[in-house]
Order: sequence, then structure tokens, then C-alpha cells
Amino acid sequence: QLQLVESGGGLVQPGGSLKLQCTVSGSLDYYTITWFRQAPGKEREALLCLSTSGSTTTYPDSAKGRFTISRDRNKNTVYLAMNNLKPEDSAVYYCAADWKYCSPYPHEYDNWGQGTQVTVSS
Repeated sequence: QLQLVESGGGLVQPGGSLKLQCTVSGSLDYYTITWFRQAPGKEREALLCLSTSGSTTTYPDSAKGRFTISRDRNKNTVYLAMNNLKPEDSAVYYCAADWKYCSPYPHEYDNWGQGTQVTVSS
């Protein structure tokens, strides 16, 4: 079974930056990777997707211009760079993988990491 491991979360002040990592046990040539987040009491929200071809999709307006997704195929790692962080960005951030095209729906992904906590607070 495919394994995903997120890292890089932590406590950051408003306006700060973080770069999360998602290391995948398989080749990124075969998997679409999407970053999600879930805040307490809220539904899991899709953020950005990176397809096998390298094309990217950004879902919520709140991420546009602040969050970017990239990959290092040699390391089987996908990154989520987050800038100008706000308290409302506080959540557990997950990466998910699947064979199919990008989708914002969590139920369409069979492979998930354990999540990494991001807290934005002064």
C-alpha cells in the first residue's frame, strides 16, 4: 500500500511562511497528489493538486497567490509552500494520492498521510 508522510508543520506568526513536505513511497510519475486541510469542526478542504504531468490546480480563493505546490521527482516529494499565513489557515494539513486526475473531493482518494499540524498565532 502506498505510504505518504507529511512534515514541516508547526507554529508560525501571522504573515509568516511554512513549507510542508509530503514524501510518497511510490513514484510521482503515477500519482496525482493533492494537499487538503481540516480545521476543528470543519470539513476537509482541498487546497492544491499536482497531476502526474506536472500541471497544478488551486481550489479555494483563499489559497490563490499565497500557496504553491511543487515536487522533486527524484525524492518522491511534493511540497506545499505557504506565505502570508493567517490565523484561519490553522488546521491539520494532509496530502493524498490517487491514480486518477485531480479532484477536490476527499472520498475520491484512497491514500492519505497522517497529517501535520499548522498553527498560525501570535
